[in-house]
Amino acid sequence: MRKEAISDKLFRTGIFLFCIVVLILTGFPLVFLVFNSFKSLPEYMMNIWQPPAKIFFGNYKLVFVPTFLRYFRNSLIVSVSGVSIVILVSSLMSYIFAKFSFRITKGLFFLVIAGMMIPIHTTLIPIYILSINLGVYDTLFGLIGPYVSFNIPIAVFIMTQFFKEIPKELDEAAMIDGATHLLIYRKIVMPLSAPALSTVGIYTFLMMWNEFIYALVMIDTRTRKTLSLGIRDFYGFQTINIPAVLTAILVGSLPVLIFYFVAQDKVINGLTQGAIKG
Repeated sequence: MRKEAISDKLFRTGIFLFCIVVLILTGFPLVFLVFNSFKSLPEYMMNIWQPPAKIFFGNYKLVFVPTFLRYFRNSLIVSVSGVSIVILVSSLMSYIFAKFSFRITKGLFFLVIAGMMIPIHTTLIPIYILSINLGVYDTLFGLIGPYVSFNIPIAVFIMTQFFKEIPKELDEAAMIDGATHLLIYRKIVMPLSAPALSTVGIYTFLMMWNEFIYALVMIDTRTRKTLSLGIRDFYGFQTINIPAVLTAILVGSLPVLIFYFVAQDKVINGLTQGAIKG
């Protein structure tokens, strides 16, 4: 009994030390960005790894200019619009796949999730040609369409599995009270699926916010560029000023970090529920 207690303590200590190492490895890049964003170039060249000796706000003045803020706004428009469409379309599809057991729904479900096996960038040339023919080339709308289509398969896969875990008794009780499927979807399924929606939202927002290749090919006008392209241009202008470039990267990462910290409780709750049910 005592040996087991000692082995349990050693195991917990090992897990604790491992988590600390992972925390340091994953958190250090963010700390590095924050420290160096408040350094001038001379101080950065002399003191890279330590906190700033004197707080310097000049890098943020270079970043928060109308041009860079326009890139930020464009990415926000594309990402928020894309996430909203993905959640709406995927949740409706997933409700049908989870609640209706027809042969055609199973076939359609596998057809949709088969999209996860298609490499995204193999569709770049066809989508480029299609966007020109449809007249949406060099527009933010021309980016939203492909981004939505790429993220729907994984979103449908996650939501369908979660919707299936919702007890059918809730649906049956609501239908006895006269509720329609649309009302059940709005008032029962969606509120109970907040963890799955948060997971899909964070994943989709991250993919859309950081996407670079499609934005590079599909956008020509400078005022319509997204933040990923804007950071590349900013690096071109500020190649020597490394702290300014690091500041731009930090500012570009903030929306994703804020979005995650706001919704992390629901994501962790959803993963925990999935583990218990499994």
